[in-house]
Amino acid sequence: MSIIFAQNLAKYYGGQDVFSQVEFSVSRGDKIALVGPNGAGKTTLLRIILGLEEPTDGLVQRASGLRMGYLPQVAEFPSDRTVYTEMLEVFRPLRDQERALLALTHEMSKAADPTQLMERYTRAEQRFELAGGYTYENRIARVLMGLGFGPDTYEWPISLLSGGQVTRALLAKLLLQEPEILILDEPTNYLDLAALEWVEGYLQSWPNSILLVSHDRYFLDKVVSRVWELNHGRLDLYRGNYTSYVAQRHARRERQLREYEDQQELIAKTEEYIRRYRAGQRGKEARGRETRLERMERIAPPPADRQIHLQLPAVSRTGDNVLMSDGVTIGYESRPETVQQGEGNGQTMDLFDTGSFLIRRGQRIALLGANGAGKTTFLRAILGEVEPLAGYTCIGASVRVGYLPQSQDWLDPDKTVLEQLLDASDLRVAQARNLLARFLFVGEEVFKETANLSGGERSRLALALLSLGEPNFLLLDEPTTHLDVESQEVLQEVLADYEGTILFVSHDRYLIDRLATHIWYIHDGCMEQYEGNYSAYQEEVRRRQEALAENAEVPRPSQSDDQRGEDERLAQRRNRWRVERAKALEAEISEMERMLSEMSELIEQASAARELARLHSLSQEYREVQEALTERMQQWEQLADPQGE
Repeated sequence: MSIIFAQNLAKYYGGQDVFSQVEFSVSRGDKIALVGPNGAGKTTLLRIILGLEEPTDGLVQRASGLRMGYLPQVAEFPSDRTVYTEMLEVFRPLRDQERALLALTHEMSKAADPTQLMERYTRAEQRFELAGGYTYENRIARVLMGLGFGPDTYEWPISLLSGGQVTRALLAKLLLQEPEILILDEPTNYLDLAALEWVEGYLQSWPNSILLVSHDRYFLDKVVSRVWELNHGRLDLYRGNYTSYVAQRHARRERQLREYEDQQELIAKTEEYIRRYRAGQRGKEARGRETRLERMERIAPPPADRQIHLQLPAVSRTGDNVLMSDGVTIGYESRPETVQQGEGNGQTMDLFDTGSFLIRRGQRIALLGANGAGKTTFLRAILGEVEPLAGYTCIGASVRVGYLPQSQDWLDPDKTVLEQLLDASDLRVAQARNLLARFLFVGEEVFKETANLSGGERSRLALALLSLGEPNFLLLDEPTTHLDVESQEVLQEVLADYEGTILFVSHDRYLIDRLATHIWYIHDGCMEQYEGNYSAYQEEVRRRQEALAENAEVPRPSQSDDQRGEDERLAQRRNRWRVERAKALEAEISEMERMLSEMSELIEQASAARELARLHSLSQEYREVQEALTERMQQWEQLADPQGE
């Protein structure tokens, strides 16, 4: 059954056609990706579906009373509440039922004969329980934790959150609301790897409809079962996930090109026949063919997409060892917030220890970890822009480093695109314009000021500048950010053909899976090293988790003395962290046990005094503390287990 139906949709801005003759339907349970190049009109189409914008032509029909949830690219979340109280608002009807139950317990405590009230209470409590009254707080905690909001963030005011935190908080509320269709515009932009994987799992089991725009190809493969492609003003519909869409799209375009070429060949032969025989004995037949040719419905050629035609220059050969270290500690001399306030106090903040590492020529290493783990700081330490807190790195012979930072704030906002390139090179104007055209800067676009460029345009300009040099060791920090899907694919192929060495930070798991030869994962203050791509890394993690669950040792492959030594040092650092964490948990456990003891006495007193409302409240608090204590005990037991890694 369709919940949204559109017919002959069109949108024009002035003389510019965004799209036309767009038709589609959304059924209950559909999980749809809307893809297409930047500027194709994807966000505009979403806003028309939501009713936030009117189409120029056509109509959109929505099921009566359809509940829609929308996460825009730039989220706004006006609220004077805290993170947790904002989530509680989703369950206001349940909380009203909860208060009604408490009122009933208060009435029962005063009634001479509470029999009828107890029957009312029983019926009301059943409705409350069936509606999720005893689980909604756990649901809130689960969603907030999955999106990176721990208990220490619950009291943060929404109004003071950063842009990324606002987006994640709004996404959390939408997931808790469970609208009949969830419309998400770039939901993965502010998610780290752990949150990405959590959202994937959550949306895979989502019972309602989803329509989302995303450049994260791995995410699309995991979540969606249909793909809409908006490009060249038209909407094409495909079944299957992103990988299936790519194959179908290629086959469809090949077929369209073949049909176009066959028709062009037929037209050419027919025109030649008409020219040759029009005035001769076969003139009647020639005129008949001319009439049929005029009536022929012409097949349009498949439209050519604008793509980056990036080609990194051939690189000179480095030594076998490109970057090496006996281990460095990455961190800050003072906490970042303190430095910003000009109150440096000389304290240090350790982010992680790398352990010893060696990057060899031709390797492509993906550096993964949570936001704030220190990935960008590590790249900057390699470049010499920041000093590690301990240790040092050594760059090998004949290594020339090329760096693409995550943010392009190093670009001069007052210069035009062309001026940026001319100032960074010895190219002539014509040569510079030819190079920029390969990055989709054509015509008057080369005269746009950098300050007026979109995020994707700034990324393309940065890539053009990177291609000027001849680096044989690339440090890339989120290289696919702001690039549309097709540009990501082009960049992926170029990096795969690159003959140098690459160390890159990315949340783009599709890129990691296709490109990486090694995974370095920052976790619990250490950097773990894995051989293989992202799929191999996931398999290794799964294998270790299964072995831990079975309380068995993970079989290890044969190792060199250096690797065994590194494993021992890693184990020592883990043990130190485990001991410190265990001490903290022991303190929490002691405090919770003390609280339970006090609450037990209070419960006995309330029971003896027949204070039913107070008894209900204390019992609820006791259960919550007991659950928290059980969780802390499980964590402590895992840390105490010598097999626990």
